[in-house]
Amino acid sequence: MAYRAVEIIASKRDGRTLSGDEIRWLIAGFTDGSVPDYQMAAFAMAVFWRGMVPDETAALLDAMERSGDVVRWPNLAWPTADKHSTGGVGDKVSIPLAPAVAACGVAVPMISGRGLGHTGGTLDKLESIPGFNVHLDLAAFDQMVRQIGVSLIGQTDRLVPADKKLYALRDVTATVESIPLITASILSKKLAEGVGALVMDVKVGSGAFMKDRTSALALARSLVDAGTAAGRKVTAFLTAMDRPLGTHIGNALEIAESIEILHGRGPTDTRELTVRLGGEMLRLCGVATTLAAGESAIAAALDDGRALAKFRALVAAQGGDPHVCDAPHDVLPQAPLVTPLLAWQDGIVQRMDAWDIGVAAVHLGAGRNTAADAVDPAVGFVLAKKPGDRARAGEPLVYVHARTEAQTRAALTELRGAIALGAEAPTLLPLWLDVVTA
Repeated sequence: MAYRAVEIIASKRDGRTLSGDEIRWLIAGFTDGSVPDYQMAAFAMAVFWRGMVPDETAALLDAMERSGDVVRWPNLAWPTADKHSTGGVGDKVSIPLAPAVAACGVAVPMISGRGLGHTGGTLDKLESIPGFNVHLDLAAFDQMVRQIGVSLIGQTDRLVPADKKLYALRDVTATVESIPLITASILSKKLAEGVGALVMDVKVGSGAFMKDRTSALALARSLVDAGTAAGRKVTAFLTAMDRPLGTHIGNALEIAESIEILHGRGPTDTRELTVRLGGEMLRLCGVATTLAAGESAIAAALDDGRALAKFRALVAAQGGDPHVCDAPHDVLPQAPLVTPLLAWQDGIVQRMDAWDIGVAAVHLGAGRNTAADAVDPAVGFVLAKKPGDRARAGEPLVYVHARTEAQTRAALTELRGAIALGAEAPTLLPLWLDVVTA
């Protein structure tokens, strides 16, 4: 049946519920170009203001998923699962998690994205490994998953093209925060991978898109409900992003921290997230009977070298230098200048604002403001102290890894404004805030 885009836009503008057929027609037209960008931008704004009921969100998700190629895994020897984070500062969990889960008998065909704004992107981090190729076609992706159980690639032109086009519009039309549009964007890519289980990490705090627990819970519930309606097993965790995750921020630096985790070491919070999210992936797939059993299996894979061996195989299969697993600082690009920000007084670190630190990393060159911006893989920050730690005057709080003295001075000024020292212990969000299940 033929529709008119302007009538669909007007219906949503006026708060009416759209039919599945209307939504599918609109997305098909947007994908093939018969519905122009300006009409889709108007539709996105109407959705931003009016929202969608669950059936509309499900129809939007389905239409976007089916706008291009859809991957399936017939006769695969293992169950399949994936994890998605809504984004934060220092969030490199996908990199150690995917090989750890694969080492425990669950295939992880992960299609990831690039950083935009203050948040980092898994693809940018992986590309800091010399030679690492994230641009595999779907045939090579399929072959790699069948051979070693894991692959991390970027979105192809043939995979969910509607999302690629719509996301670009949302970014420049102030509609990124719409929960139905976020839900459809995230899940259309994940469902097009063909995985049977999904674990969602919904970040909360200043460095997250969802600043408060109420909005984060609404997004988590939307993701779980839509994914479940699509026949997948889905769990969403709410986790803290009022301070950076781990200690390393910046692409090559985050690879170095990820490798520490894969050696059974590394920051406590990064390891804890890796273990719990991975453990839930095992539980959803039936490989572990309980979350605790899944966590134990992931922890063991990190500690006994199996996860590292899987990561080594992944790097080699995607053209990277596997020596990065043994001596990351010999392989990864290094910034020429490393300068500490020193504590200006005795005190307890009360605040390291994730948003401000993420923005400072972008200004340094570790991230991008537009999709066309280049990133410098070597630059970033290493936190010598975390919120709650005690510092004496003159002790390093953060090390700035930069290219030039001018970059260093600017970063030190920004970091000084992002960090507070005082006499009292800080009140921080707990790392784990909530969990949402079907």
